[in-house]
Amino acid sequence: MSLFVVLEGLDGSGGETQTKRLVEFLHSRGRAVEVLTYPNPKSPFGKIIYDYLNKKIELSPDAQMSLYATDMALDREKINAALQQGKIVIATRYFLSTLAYQCGAKGVPLEKAVEFAKMLKLPVPDLVICLDISPETSIKRKFGEHKKLDRHEESKALLAKVREAYRNLANNKVFAKEWVVVDSEKSIEAVAAEVQKIVLSKLKLESK
Repeated sequence: MSLFVVLEGLDGSGGETQTKRLVEFLHSRGRAVEVLTYPNPKSPFGKIIYDYLNKKIELSPDAQMSLYATDMALDREKINAALQQGKIVIATRYFLSTLAYQCGAKGVPLEKAVEFAKMLKLPVPDLVICLDISPETSIKRKFGEHKKLDRHEESKALLAKVREAYRNLANNKVFAKEWVVVDSEKSIEAVAAEVQKIVLSKLKLESK
């Protein structure tokens, strides 16, 4: 059976690490997996987004939302084809990030963003796993990795708004069939075990 899983959370929450662990786990069980990461640094829209994040250009929140969504829409057929082939699609970030950052923290109306995603026919995830950490942990982890933070990573006030937005999205199951919040302040191994357990349980339920 197919499954579209998205790992979300603040920068430093472990999305890339947990995606890698989850892919290895699923491969060990003989499952075919398609992996996506957003923003996509290789797409024309992704390059503009990274220029914005690295403070090379300025973009309004509406323009940010539109670019993020369009960047993901480029993979619409790839996602749908993989799901039709029975693969598990795992995305490190997806449109839920846009809803948390551009809507929850920057004021773009949530309904407007969701309607735009529907217009682009973005595939809706079966499962969103939100890796929850505090803004303080986010900044500490990202500074330890890079020393230089992008405009989203450096603002504690912004990160606090985004964290609250993620919680609201999860509580209301926005743009996903199911949300699960995981405490990502724990060790990498403990978080990986919980993420794997959640996905395995979802696969068993869907196969019945």
